[in-house]
Amino acid sequence: GCNKTNISTDRTHLIADTAKKPRQRYVQKDGKCNVHHGNVQETYRYLSDLFTTLVDLRWRLSFFIFTLVYVLNWLFFGFLWWLIALVRGDLLHADEEGWTPCVENLNSFVSAFLFSIETETTIGYGYRVITEKCPEGIILLLVQAILGSIVNAMMVGCMFVKISQPKNRAETLMFSHKAVISVRDNKLCLMFRVGDLRSSHIVEASIRAKLIRSEQTKEGEFIPLNQTDINIGFDTGDDRLFLVSPLIISHEINEKSPFWEMSQAQMEKEEFEIVVILEGMVEATGMTCQARSSYLDSEVLWGYRFTPVLSLEKGFYEVDYNNFHDIYETNTPSCSAKELAASPREGPLLPQLCVLSPEPKTQVQGHLARSGQGKGETNNGSADLPEENPQPQQRQTHGYLLSTQNKAVVTGSHHAVLAYPTSCSAGLGSVSYPTFV
Repeated sequence: GCNKTNISTDRTHLIADTAKKPRQRYVQKDGKCNVHHGNVQETYRYLSDLFTTLVDLRWRLSFFIFTLVYVLNWLFFGFLWWLIALVRGDLLHADEEGWTPCVENLNSFVSAFLFSIETETTIGYGYRVITEKCPEGIILLLVQAILGSIVNAMMVGCMFVKISQPKNRAETLMFSHKAVISVRDNKLCLMFRVGDLRSSHIVEASIRAKLIRSEQTKEGEFIPLNQTDINIGFDTGDDRLFLVSPLIISHEINEKSPFWEMSQAQMEKEEFEIVVILEGMVEATGMTCQARSSYLDSEVLWGYRFTPVLSLEKGFYEVDYNNFHDIYETNTPSCSAKELAASPREGPLLPQLCVLSPEPKTQVQGHLARSGQGKGETNNGSADLPEENPQPQQRQTHGYLLSTQNKAVVTGSHHAVLAYPTSCSAGLGSVSYPTFV
């Protein structure tokens, strides 16, 4: 049979989950891949794509190489200028009248080094200048000007690309700390929430997910960290997002899902990791941005839903990011999606919604329906409730009034009544789901 998971105030199982021995992640919560490439023999391959290698370096190494390349370049050409002066005898006859040196006022290696810097950076102090009676100096001047431009283009280009990389843009893309599993439209669904803190939007945003777990084939081959696609709307286009406000991404657990035969008890024994990848173009620069996160098996909570964060204000929608990671417990079958699909149903799995008042900010008197009465009174009127449960049991959960016996529910600043069937398939019974109206 398919048993229900009752709502309980006991949170010891959450403490037990967090007390589990931490497992090695494949992808960190901040998106960094926890993989180290060791014993790489063919390191010359990094030099074949030198530009990408320089861009991928850490900032401290980038600054060090940036400075080192320029200093070595100036020293190299400074040495060549000093060598020309030495071969021509300019260093020995510098003080003689009538002697025309290759470079005026170049009488030591230090002065040659300074002349190299002035030439390549086009400072042009005017104290040291090349003369027209030095053809080898003219040729060296042309070579240094050309090579200096190449060095400038490469190093400045590397720094520009490194600065303009959209990695920092991903810092304002948020993923919920937990993923949850609950019933949606009569089907078990795996859900997590994503959001964007910036007012500038991600263009052509899309999301995908991978299940990472070790598997063994029928032939006995062990495959560590095998990757399996998790369908989050590729066929229907739901994977393409309009990320203006936080969205709940849902994966329907059906026959093609890797969680199809996994019940709550089995999931607690499994070891897996769900990697989620959000991609899109930065609106300001047009560069592709990618944000990643992951959920371990201990971070996937069965029987929970996300607290709504969107509310309607005067002329705009307000997003409350204080509740972005908040979840609340809900009655959910503990059996697998396969068993749930095979179980007989006497009626709809979810309650039907009956709107009492479309106007916002209506509340049940005293925020709680009076015990022993069969109706819940609002400031705009009253609504009859079934008399079969004269003493309803109610509690406040994450800002939502839940009624576990009568059929009333108050959601924030909106009032609605849910009419439930007398018997709910899969043993759900009377379930109160907070719902926006």
